[in-house]
Amino acid sequence: MSRRSSTTTAPEPAQCTRAVTWRSVLACCLLLPINAYWIVQMEAVRYSAHPTTISLFFNLIFILICVTLVNRAIQRRLPRVAMQRGEILFVYAVLAIGSCLSGHDMFQVLVPTLAWPYQYADGSNNWKSLFMDPYLPKWAFVTDKHILRGFFAGNDTLYRMDYLRAWLPVALFWSAFTGVMLFVMLCANAILRRQWTENERLTYPIVQLPLQITNDQSFTPKIGLFRNRLFWLGFVLAAGVDTINSLNVYYPSIPTILTPGRGISYYNLNDWVTQKPWNAIGWTPISFYPFLIGLGMLMPMDFLFSAWFFYLFWKAQLVLAVAMAWDQDPQFPYTNMQAFGAYMAFCFTSVWLSRDYLRQVGRRILGRPDAIDDSAEPLSYRSSAVGIVAGIALLCWMTTALGMGPWLPIVVFIIYFALALAITRMRAEMGTPVHDLHFTGPDTILVDAFGPRSFSGGQLTVFSLFWWFNRAYRSHPMPHQLESFKLAEQARSEYRSWFWALAVFGIISGLVAFWAILHLMYDYGARAKSVSGFGPEAYARLEGWLRTPRIGTPEPAIAIGVGLLTAIALQLMRVRFAWWPFHPLGYAVTASWEINLVWVPLAIAWMVKVAILRYGGRIAFQKSVPFFLGLIIGQFVVGSLWNIYGIAMGVPTYQFWQ
Repeated sequence: MSRRSSTTTAPEPAQCTRAVTWRSVLACCLLLPINAYWIVQMEAVRYSAHPTTISLFFNLIFILICVTLVNRAIQRRLPRVAMQRGEILFVYAVLAIGSCLSGHDMFQVLVPTLAWPYQYADGSNNWKSLFMDPYLPKWAFVTDKHILRGFFAGNDTLYRMDYLRAWLPVALFWSAFTGVMLFVMLCANAILRRQWTENERLTYPIVQLPLQITNDQSFTPKIGLFRNRLFWLGFVLAAGVDTINSLNVYYPSIPTILTPGRGISYYNLNDWVTQKPWNAIGWTPISFYPFLIGLGMLMPMDFLFSAWFFYLFWKAQLVLAVAMAWDQDPQFPYTNMQAFGAYMAFCFTSVWLSRDYLRQVGRRILGRPDAIDDSAEPLSYRSSAVGIVAGIALLCWMTTALGMGPWLPIVVFIIYFALALAITRMRAEMGTPVHDLHFTGPDTILVDAFGPRSFSGGQLTVFSLFWWFNRAYRSHPMPHQLESFKLAEQARSEYRSWFWALAVFGIISGLVAFWAILHLMYDYGARAKSVSGFGPEAYARLEGWLRTPRIGTPEPAIAIGVGLLTAIALQLMRVRFAWWPFHPLGYAVTASWEINLVWVPLAIAWMVKVAILRYGGRIAFQKSVPFFLGLIIGQFVVGSLWNIYGIAMGVPTYQFWQ
């Protein structure tokens, strides 16, 4: 975490430019459905190149480059119509939220969850009497099998009046529910923005590339990014690797580069480690992703080292568990619980380090005299506090209507937003490439800790309904909102218009995500690989809870405590000793699934960065940055073009990112 001390004032930009204009709003309205369609095609229909499972969405970078190039062409002929930098960045921010909602871990899970039970309940599973009739709120689902038949089978169209009448109220409710969640996140970001951006000066590594692409000097000879020879060397290198590996899909005689071929982008170490206890490492990919090496170069050294070190640390725990016969408990060593404790520790310490600033914000909210000024913030601190309280109250009311009861939703959303705050902070500070936290949401944590027997059938059912935003947090929207405010700052744009525009487009993005998924599922059928996998997950878990309601055991709580204390100890050592190489975030983020794919590229980035800084110093490193940005853009552009080609032609393509 940042060691900078906080202050209460910061100079405001001398002049604000407008970013929310008719041009940028029109561009958002045109690009949102195109972007959502593309994402659902990639992730749900084709199950390939999942852009929303990594922090920097490659679809956004590709669209941003296209918009920037088209805008430059318009600027030469019709300068009054062309967008300014702030407008382009606003479009990027809106598309980022739209990508989150359309993505792999949100509405792609929600929509099949709303359809699955009424299509697949039968006498063998007895779901109808087990949980559908007593607990499922029918008004929040599509219950007519006639409507669902085309959704699952395909070769149909969404655009029939009976289909639209059935899906519209459901889409409106869940889009409104999502809009309230997004509004609470926006209000929290409005309060935290100044402390993290101006007082602590967090670096926001994830948005450095969009800022470089849209920089007015990026095309300037000698100093611009796109006029830099090292940039184009990195671009050609990454693009060439992707092109050769892509051609191998169609022409197997062409050798691949650092991949096994057949469209797969990694080797599995577990294929060669077959003896106990070493085979307990499980799936261990050895991957080569140039864009991740480039992204890693923007991250701090201690986090880069910790990312691969703690990945091996978790693997060592698995091997030790088998060697000591502790694996009789299939959940041991409770890595998800340890990770949850570490995330909670990171949330608590983030708030603690901001305590002086938050104390002044509290005085401002209560109307007491204070030097802090919130007139230029996205929303006044008092309005933000009211928005958080009112938004959580509305979410609790909606959750109560779904059947959870009046008090448990408060705990659920406190845990959820605490995790969201930790993820937002870690991206702003470290630029962590992954933060998936699979199966670590409040639904899983509470039930594992206290046991299903501690909750009613209705409460367990609503836990399952919330699977769609708690299954994993790879495409979490809250960090993108805060990064949007960073983009507004860099564009010298007025924050308040961004706040309300993002709030409105959040609801619109939910409806667009519903449209894209329904449109494509009625065409291709929801038996596509990802959708058919997501649909039964929540209900299989719910069935297990209801049929065998066990009591809670102490092990999950102990693991949470171990994770929390370990993260706090790592943080204390990091603050006390400047040489301390272990970052608590490395311990937190490496306990989940996605780190498997990125640990090798991050290890390569760490070694390269160490070598450059040791033998060339910071000046050499700064000069090398365009090369690594070229790696990112080269792989993103060529990978996107191949993916679009595959969609257009209906053929498989190389998955440059799994």
